[in-house]
Amino acid sequence: MFRFAHLTDPHVGPLPRPALRHLLGKRITGYVNWRRGRRAAHDMDLLAALVADLREVSPDHIACTGDVCNLGLASEWISSRIFLEGLGPPDYVSFVPGNHDAYVPGSLDGLLGAVHPYALGDEPGLRRFPYLRRRGPVAFVGLSSAIPTAPFVASGRVRRTQMKLAEAMLAAVADEPLVRVVMIHHPPHVGGAPPGRNLTDAARFEKMIGRIGADLIIHGHNHVGSIAHIEGPKGPVPVVGAPSASARGGELNHRAGYHLFTVAGEPGAFEINAELRGLDPGGQFGGMGPLEIHAEPERRRLRRKAS
Repeated sequence: MFRFAHLTDPHVGPLPRPALRHLLGKRITGYVNWRRGRRAAHDMDLLAALVADLREVSPDHIACTGDVCNLGLASEWISSRIFLEGLGPPDYVSFVPGNHDAYVPGSLDGLLGAVHPYALGDEPGLRRFPYLRRRGPVAFVGLSSAIPTAPFVASGRVRRTQMKLAEAMLAAVADEPLVRVVMIHHPPHVGGAPPGRNLTDAARFEKMIGRIGADLIIHGHNHVGSIAHIEGPKGPVPVVGAPSASARGGELNHRAGYHLFTVAGEPGAFEINAELRGLDPGGQFGGMGPLEIHAEPERRRLRRKAS
């Protein structure tokens, strides 16, 4: 049995007070939004409680799908690295960036310069993304959908070259006895987020999965727990979004939490189960019940062969 945790959108704070010269272009609108409400929506005490629960659960691996930053400030790159180091060493934690990590041109390069060991594949090359990591019975394929955008826009894009390389990686491990898990920040399916917040090449991503397949796709960005499916060559591929790791939201699927996935069984007949661990009404972290990530109407747990 192999267990891995998926957390996303921690929006690590507190946000340091930026110099006026840093509040140009999109950052000024983001800073105003932070002051007006976003800083209250993301609670660092909740994030600390989530990390403490993670340590107690002690999964075999941790996947973080971005938005460790808020405005992409240089001062946030260090706090983001400290946050990831608090989760574990680079071979234990796999990271892909989100739109807030690429808030303005140059932000993403600065962040990845600080946290690059967490976003490297087993055989690092000239490109950071996509990357491939084999951990136990799982092959993690990490993609970046993080791009700088105009004010009030939070969309993402994988781009054609990265898409082709990701397809080649998924194909390369298709014959290995591995569960293929794709990590990305933006919901990668058509309709996964409204225009201006969506993955602009989601249709191309769906076609890629339709050709080569995967066993599970995990994402963040929407700050809400969600389950969708993309049709693969051997059936529906679950697309599972997690809530923000620091959110103070009222509804269960909006409150701070993370997903814990369990891979069990033998090569050729792996079983993937999932549960939500989150904040209960009493303010304590714990198991909140299983996630039905299957697509079958009879509501059986998902059973997928490693393809």
